[in-house]
Amino acid sequence: MGTTITKPKSKAVASRAVIDRKSKHASTAKLSGAGVVKFCIEGTVASSTATQFSPSKLVELLQVGLPFRELQVLQTSLAMPSERLAPMLGISKATFHRSKGAASRLNSAVSDRVVRYARLLGFAVKVFGSLEDAKQWLNAPQFGLGGAVPLEYARTEIGAREVENLLGRIQYGVYS
Repeated sequence: MGTTITKPKSKAVASRAVIDRKSKHASTAKLSGAGVVKFCIEGTVASSTATQFSPSKLVELLQVGLPFRELQVLQTSLAMPSERLAPMLGISKATFHRSKGAASRLNSAVSDRVVRYARLLGFAVKVFGSLEDAKQWLNAPQFGLGGAVPLEYARTEIGAREVENLLGRIQYGVYS
């Protein structure tokens, strides 16, 4: 059995592939990422917002990195000091304070964690009916998590899923 190497049928096909890749990056650049945390907490407010933050666009945004402002929105929503929030997001306090520039962007891993916590807060708001009740629950030890505090437990993706599962059980009245 031999290996066959194929060439593009024409230069136009090859250049179209390059243009397609460029336009994909250009569309990602157009997405600012502003409003992602608010969207995750409040849910779909308008159909245009839902389209703007569809799962595929969220993935693109997370790969590029969210603006630092989104981390500040999360911090305000959780009413949490940066000294506590920074380690939960996997960044140092110094990096947290250094990144406060208007044009700075979070890396993709930190952006992913910001969205993780925003989604958990949004789910807790949905279950408990208010932002204050949601924050109180997320910051208190929970029997269903073996006495762990949900926000601390959610430092990993698996922990976040367990917090979501517990919120789901509470939502549907399943004893935990």
